[in-house]
Amino acid sequence: MADTWYDAVVVGAGFGGLGTALELCRRGARVALCEGLNYPGGCASTFRRGGYGFESGATLFSGFGEHQLFGRWIREHALDVTVDWLDPLVELRTPGMRLPVHRDRDRLIAELCALPGAPVRGVRRFFELQGQVAGALWPLFDDPDLLPPLNLKTLMRHAGRALSYAPLARWLGRPLGAVLAQHGLEGFTPLRTYLDALCQITVQCPAAEAEAPFAFAAMDYYWRGTGHVRGGIGRLATALTKAISARGGDVFMANRVRAVTPVDGGWRVTARRGELLARHVVANVLPQGLRTLLEAPVGRLPRVDALAERVDGGWGAAMLYLVVRPPEGDSGGAHHFELVRDEQAPFIEGNHLFASISGAADEGRARPGQRTVTVSTHVPLKKVAGMTPEEQAPYFAGLHARMRENLDALLPEWMANVVHAMTGSPRTFQRFTLREAGAVGGVPRRAGLDNYRILGPFQAQRGVWLVGDSVFPGQSTLATAVGGVRTAASIAAVR
Repeated sequence: MADTWYDAVVVGAGFGGLGTALELCRRGARVALCEGLNYPGGCASTFRRGGYGFESGATLFSGFGEHQLFGRWIREHALDVTVDWLDPLVELRTPGMRLPVHRDRDRLIAELCALPGAPVRGVRRFFELQGQVAGALWPLFDDPDLLPPLNLKTLMRHAGRALSYAPLARWLGRPLGAVLAQHGLEGFTPLRTYLDALCQITVQCPAAEAEAPFAFAAMDYYWRGTGHVRGGIGRLATALTKAISARGGDVFMANRVRAVTPVDGGWRVTARRGELLARHVVANVLPQGLRTLLEAPVGRLPRVDALAERVDGGWGAAMLYLVVRPPEGDSGGAHHFELVRDEQAPFIEGNHLFASISGAADEGRARPGQRTVTVSTHVPLKKVAGMTPEEQAPYFAGLHARMRENLDALLPEWMANVVHAMTGSPRTFQRFTLREAGAVGGVPRRAGLDNYRILGPFQAQRGVWLVGDSVFPGQSTLATAVGGVRTAASIAAVR
């Protein structure tokens, strides 16, 4: 393989890497994609154990609208992917509340306003502002050409949208909690619970800490082409690898990259199955993983170090992978639940759970009459890293017991007939996804202008690029894919 030069070698078949490779192929580049596992998708993959198919992480996926990125790819590349449009998309449950989130945004607002003691005027004004900000930001995801690198045509398009950006200015660098206080909503527990749960799984921190524009955009997630990929999100990832091959790209699965070293004219990529030469390398890994690939000690790449430190301040995941029999009268569709046992406690370590349940039409996920369930909760990476192995074992045993207890309390109809269970820690998640330390979600988007310091593709060294959820535009499968598309545009401009 080392005799052939590639325009780019993409390391990792997460959605950032898939987006980069597909867009480079579309632009006529010679591309190789290397993935260490024998299945694609990274954090958004579907893995198999014991004859069952589990989502690696419990989550929902957006961007499937006809004019959105995934929707366009499905159509333009004739991807063998079926999207089920769920309604409700997710249901939030606490000991005292059940709040279904339907596909109709106004319906959610009306349900919040109908709750006892709801400050109706404040709720409606808050969502009016949120809609304005989200309406300004989401076109950046729907049309990646609006993101950096910018040309004159794109700058003119932004100039024409200047008025839509005006509501952003006041809240840049400020937390969503300040917006709630401005509207007199800090004491309205149902809304705070909804926002804390949503922010924890999207911008990776509580609503009180979340950078307001990021949180406002995340609040529109459910209404922006969100659906369930039949058979598991791994079907989409697999379909994209086939599209890359069909466009002339070389896809090497089970080919983990071990090192990236400079050579005249570019880079040598050393992988399990040989070496490749490339003018550009795109790493769909965490910044910690990029340092390892480049054999760069801390201090050599300050921007990468700073990014790695922010990732270390985030989260790993404790998981439950279950096989259950559905309750009597179930519709047969897929289901997603957010569960909060104590609304006053932090939404981590088993108190807040996200559960994704496969549907009857998800062929290959479970045996007839059974469903697979992926349940996740956040754990602080620094806390786990500070434990000895002897300390971690009882910590996770207690955490998994708490997760089962809270599932039994808040999702009893699904927990009544559990036929198989596996537990997972960040170490397990690392094994299923190859994420360093089992980190999830990238960089927590806490309030501050640092979130806007790097708004374009991240070039760590000349010809070496970083993509994924730790770099702009950040969290969500759609955002990482969009970031990959823009990175491809940067590479195409200089190759």
